[in-house]
Amino acid sequence: MTDSETRATPAKPGSPRGEQTRQLIVDTAVRLFAERGYEQTTMRLVAGEAGVSLGNAYYYFGSKEHLVQAFYERIQTEIRAVALPAIADIRRLTERLRAVLYINLDVMTPYHEFAGKLIRTAADPASPVSPFSTESSVAREASISLFREVVSGSTVKVDSRLRERLPELLWLASMGITLYWVHDNSDGQARTRVLIDRATPLVGRLVELTRLSVLRPVTNEVLGLIDALWPPQSSRSRQGSGGRR
Repeated sequence: MTDSETRATPAKPGSPRGEQTRQLIVDTAVRLFAERGYEQTTMRLVAGEAGVSLGNAYYYFGSKEHLVQAFYERIQTEIRAVALPAIADIRRLTERLRAVLYINLDVMTPYHEFAGKLIRTAADPASPVSPFSTESSVAREASISLFREVVSGSTVKVDSRLRERLPELLWLASMGITLYWVHDNSDGQARTRVLIDRATPLVGRLVELTRLSVLRPVTNEVLGLIDALWPPQSSRSRQGSGGRR
């Protein structure tokens, strides 16, 4: 695509040229976030580096926060496309969970540096790019739905009430692993893979123990806690959003 083409009237979203331009803008933004940090990257800078006009950039994405959300959603689409075939013939919960968590890492590995820069903003509970924000609900639900597949396709025996909420708990656990991965400076983030190898059997055993009547009070407390805290963040208006940057 030439500079004159990308600066011309934007193609409609969903068209081949429109999707190519969207992809170019997102890829450029991810690179700049990694190089300069989230706060220092503006829509004008992204547009200039991508070779599109500022108006064209805003045609596809209303703000740089929308760029991050598009990246989140693309990552979840890629993870799902790889994960579902990978676990199709696996029935043990522990093995299905381990496979999906590994695939999460494999897909995200090229963006490790970017994640390290973004975490400073994403860790802010009020930030729209937080994985717990209302704005991130599409990507969050896509991830939780994959964990629903992990649970529903397994042979695990679990308290029926917990089975319904287990995908949400597994998603929360995956967020903890992702946070560890962001800060993992070992070669190829090898320590994160050790964490997955050690943690998944423990999760499997704890889930199966919930069937025991002696642990029913504990299960009730866990379910009550989930009900009290879920969804992770209620809808809130973003404060201090400011204008276009």
